[in-house]
Amino acid sequence: MASPLDIWFTEEILVHEEALLRYLQRCWPHRAEIHDLRQEVYVRVYEAAGKALPTQPKAFLFASARHLLADRARRARVVSIEPMGDLDTLNVLIDEVSPERRLHAHQLLHRLAAAFDRLPPRCREVMWLRRVEELPQKEVAARLGISEKTVEKQVAKGVRLLASHFYGNGQAQRASRAGGPEAEDGTGHRQQHPD
Repeated sequence: MASPLDIWFTEEILVHEEALLRYLQRCWPHRAEIHDLRQEVYVRVYEAAGKALPTQPKAFLFASARHLLADRARRARVVSIEPMGDLDTLNVLIDEVSPERRLHAHQLLHRLAAAFDRLPPRCREVMWLRRVEELPQKEVAARLGISEKTVEKQVAKGVRLLASHFYGNGQAQRASRAGGPEAEDGTGHRQQHPD
């Protein structure tokens, strides 16, 4: 005897099998996996319906299929870090990091940290949120209580100052540290110092 869930599944879900197969064929590039995907969608729908029956079964079926395809696509982009056999038998040169390269990288990191520390406080804070924490511009503006245009300007200024430190003659940093002929007034704008 079929359970109420089995009857519901047959009447509300399995009737859409052809449409589901067409959808999967249209959206998934690997034809050999279509029938397995269909079964996996059915399992997801059946298990979810066992907890609570969806009010719109067809919409729920296709939403489940869409989520499954998104999960599969996301997993396909992940590169395995598992070793693929004995590396010695591959006869491939392994690029080991020499002590000199490690020292050079360490020195570069210290130079970057020093350059970052020399940025004006507001600029440093904006750069940290945008480039290190990778927050959206709008969120940085809201968090700091400034306009998005100010965020743009501070990022541009930070990039310019860091680039000047690494690739230029460093004059931007020296002028900023010494107070120079111009200094910030605390709002991100430059002011002429009286002589």
